[in-house]
Amino acid sequence: MYRFRVCLALLLPAVLALLGCSQTPQFIAKDEPWRADEERACLAAGIVRETTFVAVRDSLGGPSVCGALRPFNVAAAAQGSVQLRPAALLRCPMVPAVDRWVERVVVPAARYHLGAAVVELKVAASYSCRPMNNVDGAHLSEHGHANAIDIAAFVLADGRAVDVKSGWWGGLRERNFLRDVHRGACGVFTTVLGPAYDLNHRDHFHLDLARHGRDGEGRICK
Repeated sequence: MYRFRVCLALLLPAVLALLGCSQTPQFIAKDEPWRADEERACLAAGIVRETTFVAVRDSLGGPSVCGALRPFNVAAAAQGSVQLRPAALLRCPMVPAVDRWVERVVVPAARYHLGAAVVELKVAASYSCRPMNNVDGAHLSEHGHANAIDIAAFVLADGRAVDVKSGWWGGLRERNFLRDVHRGACGVFTTVLGPAYDLNHRDHFHLDLARHGRDGEGRICK
């Protein structure tokens, strides 16, 4: 009996440790009716249509308020000319926003600063039901609403790749290109975070369409 108790006492901490590691991070979420209203309006307007690179997915459900009514799996932007790898899972309003940014900002900036066409964006994250920065107890990330995308690198037609992490403080042309696409994103998205913001964003650009401020018209560009 004594040996059994000793063994149990030794095993219990290990079991508890395993259980603790398996727990998913918790987040704070609130009811925000504007999200569903905005998404329904976008869907009803037919702004996003299925193509060979944009496909409708089943509604995303999840713990608490995670998910979207009718998300899209987006494999390319700018009429299919710029690949998203891996494909991004996004709610309706995000799809034209990504298109607009790529077509009006990223493509011209690449030609101006780097002398080449952009053919691919490396997607670090899109939909994910998790707290902000994966911090337990933080507010639900915009990724949990399929309302955000993280971009880690830009691949050019000549094979070069401009990584956000190394390029932000890299050569002059890469620095200027990344700062232009970051600055241009601020005119399209309501939240733009990059390496200058904090260590959590040192290797990617975070772009989303969250509402900020009392009137919901605020913007965060850092």
